[in-house]
Amino acid sequence: MNQILLNKKKILWLGLAILLLPLFGKSQVQLEEYTLGDGLRFTGKNDYNIVLTGFAQPYFESKLFTDTAINSSFNRFRVRRLRIRLTGDAAQQKITWRLQFDLSGNDEDGDAAQSALMDAWIGYEPIKNFRIRIGQKNTPTDNRELLTRSHTLQLVERSRVTSAFGTIREFGVFVDGSMKTKNGRYIRPSLAITNGDGLNVFAADFGGLKYGGRIDFLPFGTFSNLGQYQQADLMRELTPKLVIGGAYSINKGVSSRRGRASGTILYIDSNGDYLLPDFSKLCIDFMFKWKGFSALGEFVSTTAQVPAEITQRVRIDGTTSDVFDVSGVQDVENYIKGRMMLGKGYNFQMGYIFKNRISVDGQYTFIDADEYSFLNNGTFYNRQYYYTLGLSKYFTKMYGFKVQTSATFVDAAAGSNDLSGNPMNGDEWIFRVITSIAF
Repeated sequence: MNQILLNKKKILWLGLAILLLPLFGKSQVQLEEYTLGDGLRFTGKNDYNIVLTGFAQPYFESKLFTDTAINSSFNRFRVRRLRIRLTGDAAQQKITWRLQFDLSGNDEDGDAAQSALMDAWIGYEPIKNFRIRIGQKNTPTDNRELLTRSHTLQLVERSRVTSAFGTIREFGVFVDGSMKTKNGRYIRPSLAITNGDGLNVFAADFGGLKYGGRIDFLPFGTFSNLGQYQQADLMRELTPKLVIGGAYSINKGVSSRRGRASGTILYIDSNGDYLLPDFSKLCIDFMFKWKGFSALGEFVSTTAQVPAEITQRVRIDGTTSDVFDVSGVQDVENYIKGRMMLGKGYNFQMGYIFKNRISVDGQYTFIDADEYSFLNNGTFYNRQYYYTLGLSKYFTKMYGFKVQTSATFVDAAAGSNDLSGNPMNGDEWIFRVITSIAF
């Protein structure tokens, strides 16, 4: 397995070298002035640009249990993210593109990544402020926290709302627009039609498509330096800036817990054909910044529609079963819902960054699981309340180098387990430290 990963990384580096080779040939390309964290910008003829950016995040996490019967703690050292991103644009042809890789082996919420390839899309702008992109990228139908870049997070990690409900990246067609009103306000609509399985599917593709959209409203104009997609107010906005948005999506035939993978959970009807439930998600969120103060609020709600014609489920080994046992009762609908991420999530965080670039931040997260939902799983979830305090030091103005630490108290509900699946009676503490260096 290690050899396979090594070969994949060699291929990625070779691909990057091939893409960058023309920049160092005899073409009329020049490197613009460089500042740590801004990336390397190469400018060529006819307004053609390529920007190479990336960052690394060494990370430490320690989880402690208040249950005195659990004497051990869980400690982990790793590279949380190791990103390389290439973005190009040809202004005259109205074309943009992006490739992004993560070589750490982790996905956005900390699980093992399905693929090193994160972004791979090409965009076309047929008219001003209206763009069509095709490929793999983050989706506008996720909560706002996933619309911000990873190395600009206000705290060490994203909230539990994101890990519970986010699909993170999807493959499909994305349409984005931006409209300015006469009084300086902005309306930004987005539409997305994707495969409904998260990242690009290389094996069998189960289920139907996912349809969704988002609309954002900026009543006080745009944020400085793309601040709408960064969390802490490093730019110290001189006037109040606010974005309020909502997103909705429906996944027609989901074959995983939340539409992040393909074929992991399958059902069939009496004819032996695959038949899958639909999965809907609603997001309402906002972000506010002013003079170093920032606030982010999010609400996510998910529901499922289970076809009555489902008669069997597919086990991990490929065999089938017609048993849908829920507390000793045959209950097809609620058994299926119990394997999905169904419920509501609330996340609210705020912070203040001082002029010396020290930031103090806090976060409150609440997960309200449905009666039948995988969010009640004792080992991985079954925690309702998360309280986090964070302290960060930014050494540069544009996220070139920073150090962050946080402490999170997790209020575990009755029936929760530790990381080994053993019952526990207490709660949890999670301490994190991360260093981020970007070029």
